Amino acid sequence: MTRTLVLLSGGMDSTAALHWARREHEVAGAVSFDYGSKHNAREIELARWQCEKLGVPHDVLALPFINEHFNSDLLLSGGNIPEGHYADENMRRTVVPFRNGIMLAIACGLAESRGARALVIAAHAGDHAIYPDCREEFMQAIAAAMRAGTYAGIELLRPFIQLDKAAIARLGHDLGVDFGMTWSCYKGGGIHCGVCGTCVERREAFLKAGLPDPTRYLDEGALPAPAALPPSS
Repeated sequence: MTRTLVLLSGGMDSTAALHWARREHEVAGAVSFDYGSKHNAREIELARWQCEKLGVPHDVLALPFINEHFNSDLLLSGGNIPEGHYADENMRRTVVPFRNGIMLAIACGLAESRGARALVIAAHAGDHAIYPDCREEFMQAIAAAMRAGTYAGIELLRPFIQLDKAAIARLGHDLGVDFGMTWSCYKGGGIHCGVCGTCVERREAFLKAGLPDPTRYLDEGALPAPAALPPSS
């Protein structure tokens, strides 16, 4: 079993990845980043709860410069969170430039410092349309940099890279994940809004997986269909 560190946001995917890592590897700990997103506080609260339940050491690292200097509507310094299907073009407004690159670089150093030999990230197939730093091309490149740049030859494990969110929901269910204690909504309110891209993705995932959704939503109306792709020229 490989000693691993898990990137844990507190969302569905990373929480399922934490449980997967505990089944497959020795977990050295989990790390969350407080970078100023609108939903950071809700996510980190639940990430901490998950780690306490599992007895996993949990670190929260503050990256205030992202909120102060980066341009994204996901951040407290940005505009309103867009609503609609998670694959729609307007969801690009929630991209935080090179977020995964920054966090993976820091987590890689933390992993080697904690005697780990691998790092787990929950990037999945549903991220590919909008987030370039979730795609396998990027993951392979940064994985090579992590191996080359550490004495431990840190490996980047991405167990969900070919899975959609419904498959992750099914796997998490089988692993005993309490999805009611995870957070998705980008708006970061008292309860999930039900209409932002991540809420839509969450609702779709449980429907497609054939699992009961433990989440309370402000709006449980009909789910939007993804926007039609523009005709190719």
